[in-house]
Amino acid sequence: MSTELLLKEYLHKLKLPAVARHYKSLARTAAENNRTYEEYLCALLEQEVLSREESALKNRIRRANFPYFKTLEEFDFTALPSLSKPKVLTLSRGEYIKAKENVIFLGNSGTGKTHLAIALALCACRQGYRVRFYTAPGLVTELLAAAREHKLLSLEKQWLKQDLVVVDELGYVPYTTEGAQLLFRFLAGRYERGSVLITSNLEFSEWVQVFGDERMTAALLDRLTHHAHILVMNGESYRFRQSLRRRQEEGLVSSASA
Repeated sequence: MSTELLLKEYLHKLKLPAVARHYKSLARTAAENNRTYEEYLCALLEQEVLSREESALKNRIRRANFPYFKTLEEFDFTALPSLSKPKVLTLSRGEYIKAKENVIFLGNSGTGKTHLAIALALCACRQGYRVRFYTAPGLVTELLAAAREHKLLSLEKQWLKQDLVVVDELGYVPYTTEGAQLLFRFLAGRYERGSVLITSNLEFSEWVQVFGDERMTAALLDRLTHHAHILVMNGESYRFRQSLRRRQEEGLVSSASA
């Protein structure tokens, strides 16, 4: 067997696909620039590291189960002047996840809460954190199914492996007593063990509508807000303004109607 075939076989067994793709071209570059063996090896391994990091990022984003993708660059902060852009950008660095702190976006429907939640969660994925996205109704449905199948403990162990769990749209629909209790158990169980990012259209004083019990609601809020960054996003609908702006750009409506 030739040296080239042996090399390909060894690289396959060692699971070094990026090295296999780049070793020839980098060898030519190294020879042309009089690089040392160590410099060539370093450049080659760098390609493998970059390839694995890219693959790991794609897997983290896939497992996060985002409904769609949004970025901070796409968000129009001028539409919500009361929202602190520096605060949001600070959160994008992910230090709150390392500290096991929470983020809570409160505000009217359509003000961009889900947009920012997804954008911050994507930042977390890029920083190497394990993320999972849920709508609150979807999370409750999964909790109820796990309880019926006696798999709740197993599911909770899986969730504790997530550095950040996003719970979107808390408060948009009421839950059964069992569903509310399971949601409480899930959220309370992450206290100082992992970060939660919540979006809700309800003020804290209205959360009893979700959980149906004042004591349970007070206990949950005590845990959630103890180490939390709370951002209020009330104002004119962000989605409406974005839609209106697009229609103006397309000439479908006049600027006088804004």
